[in-house]
Amino acid sequence: MKTILIIEDDIVLRETTAEILELENYKVVTASNGKRGAEQARIMLPDLILCDIMMPEMDGYELLDILSKDEKTKRIPFIFMSAKTEVKDVRKGMDLGADDYLTKPVSEELLLSAISSRLAKFALLKEEIATQETIDEENFINDIENIEDLKNYFCDYGVSKNYKKGEVIYKEGEYSNNVYLIYKGKIKSFKIDEFGKELILNIHKGDDLLGLSAIIDNSHYYESIMAMENIEIIHVSKNTLLKILENNHKLTLEIFQLINENLTEVKEQLLQMAYGSMRRKTAQTILKFANLMGNNPSNSINISRRDLAGVAGIATESLIRTLTDFKKKGILEIEGRNIRILDLDKLESIN
Repeated sequence: MKTILIIEDDIVLRETTAEILELENYKVVTASNGKRGAEQARIMLPDLILCDIMMPEMDGYELLDILSKDEKTKRIPFIFMSAKTEVKDVRKGMDLGADDYLTKPVSEELLLSAISSRLAKFALLKEEIATQETIDEENFINDIENIEDLKNYFCDYGVSKNYKKGEVIYKEGEYSNNVYLIYKGKIKSFKIDEFGKELILNIHKGDDLLGLSAIIDNSHYYESIMAMENIEIIHVSKNTLLKILENNHKLTLEIFQLINENLTEVKEQLLQMAYGSMRRKTAQTILKFANLMGNNPSNSINISRRDLAGVAGIATESLIRTLTDFKKKGILEIEGRNIRILDLDKLESIN
């Protein structure tokens, strides 16, 4: 069932038009002004928009201009239905990108014909776009030679999704269906031990790849991944990645090298947690955060004490006491959640 959004401030005309379309088996959504119509268009992504011009808060011209600049709504068929009948008004609407311009009063036959023809035209256009995108993607896959090319492929053809702080992207033990690229924000990877304690393995930032274990048949994620702030990540499916790697031995070796580096880093982290002194664990963790978050030593690190303690593998109370000691000795400056390294040499020499 096709969805049509009617944006019209005249309640009688709006309800009458909606009734006509519903009798023709269209799903109808309505809005009483341009501003509300823009919101509905972005949320619903209807198959077609039928819009008045003279409306409160935002007129039809402004609405079309806004939607035509939005990647998600710019291709939705848009029909003006207005009492403005002068040639200049019609021309303005068509110049802005409207697919049709109907003048009120509109006969039921003409209205349904216009909607039917625009939906049919859009269906053909979608097929052409999908075919061309498939061709472009195939060509792109053949041109991928290294990790950077792979990341560009994620950005151009992957599925983007936003997560709020504290949301889990995937959990340890889940079947690995996708590989992820962090587009924006910071993420922590962690495991939960037998006592329910969170053990942070690593901090990941923008441009990092996650979930590479997906390339192994019937594999599961060996850790959980959670957003440390509002983030945007992009994913592609396991099958897509395997297709890319199928005839690209150089890229396959780079991927396995990256996996090996990640595992080595996790191993070193676990050894540090097991055998390092509390002071050294705290110092190395602060240095790790400064490095992974792209901070210069003189910049502040904004991180929760709980996350710091999780990476260090020590109790939060013990970490706080150690931080206080570092502050007293002039190694760190601490204000709220913000930590700034004052003496990098001393911090690096702590054992």
